[in-house]
Amino acid sequence: MINFNVPPYEEKAADYIRECVKNQKICGDGPYTRKCSEWIEERTKTTKCLLTTSCTHATELAALLSGIGPGDEAIMPAYTFVSTADAFVLRGAVPVFVDIRPDTMNMDENLIEAAVTERTKVIVPVHYAGVSCEMDKIMEIADRHDLIVIEDAAQGMMASYKGRALGTFGDYGCFSFHETKNYSMGEGGALLIRDEKNVEEAEIIREKGTNRSKFYRGQIDKYTWVNFGSSYLPSDMNAAYLYAQLEKADAINEARLACWNRYYERLSPLKEAGKLELPVVPRGCVHNAHMFYVKAADIEERTALIAYLKERGIMSVFHYIPLHTAPAGLKFGRFHGQDRYTTKESERLARLPMYYGLTLEQVDDIIDTIRKFYG
Repeated sequence: MINFNVPPYEEKAADYIRECVKNQKICGDGPYTRKCSEWIEERTKTTKCLLTTSCTHATELAALLSGIGPGDEAIMPAYTFVSTADAFVLRGAVPVFVDIRPDTMNMDENLIEAAVTERTKVIVPVHYAGVSCEMDKIMEIADRHDLIVIEDAAQGMMASYKGRALGTFGDYGCFSFHETKNYSMGEGGALLIRDEKNVEEAEIIREKGTNRSKFYRGQIDKYTWVNFGSSYLPSDMNAAYLYAQLEKADAINEARLACWNRYYERLSPLKEAGKLELPVVPRGCVHNAHMFYVKAADIEERTALIAYLKERGIMSVFHYIPLHTAPAGLKFGRFHGQDRYTTKESERLARLPMYYGLTLEQVDDIIDTIRKFYG
């Protein structure tokens, strides 16, 4: 059996978790939380990184910091995870879905401006599969209309656009460290903050509305309730699990890229024969091998391909059901313009096994099985 995903793990994680327990520091913002945050800040060159309990909570925190309220609108793709929309729906805002590009599965940057209204407050680009949206165009639109940009970079750790880390273009960037991501803490995420002026408020909201972070830094002699907030702090044990991977981040990234490149190289003949389509990485984008997918002719062929692989011990899955077609999407949001590609392309896409520890021999077995399926 070749699993679709195996969560990443490094042996040092167990030692680091034991250290947390031994030192009786297992709650949030402990030593390993700081180590992870500092590592991410250094690697991405962002102003501030705050670890969170999930990317969902990172996005909710960004929405709170952006002052999103009832009647506001947030422009985003419908081809994304529900958390992208939930963060704004919870604030009473309306997700406005626009169509995607068929090559990258990212929101079509050329359709965003037409969706802007007097109620629009934020643009939420989603970097699908760790391949960047066209951030130059998106930031130009945001600047022209005085809009906030919150990057959903859940899949974007270690990926970049024109030499700059994903998650660092917008006012806020959100990472995921779920067990399916390249780097994991089981459940977890991070909020990247571009502007120094937004850091203190973010710390307060993240710490249940208190100025506890300033207290821990010795800037005040006691902390108190100063604003609304919630608890977005992960356990330091989760951070310890993650930090062991960050120490080997480049090796993990290279191993994943080797598998991605093998998939692409050996499946290219099927692409050239018109049997299936492969991922596209535009110029200027450096991806992180978060996933490898193929596109079949239609939903019937994709269903048959996934079943064929499963029968031979290979787990493959499809991905998002477009949000604008879901019951909650119909209730809370609206689709602007024509759905030319979102539904059609989502029904063709099948994700292949991709994880740290997947061997090139296993990748070859998967490729050979797919080639047999296509005769």
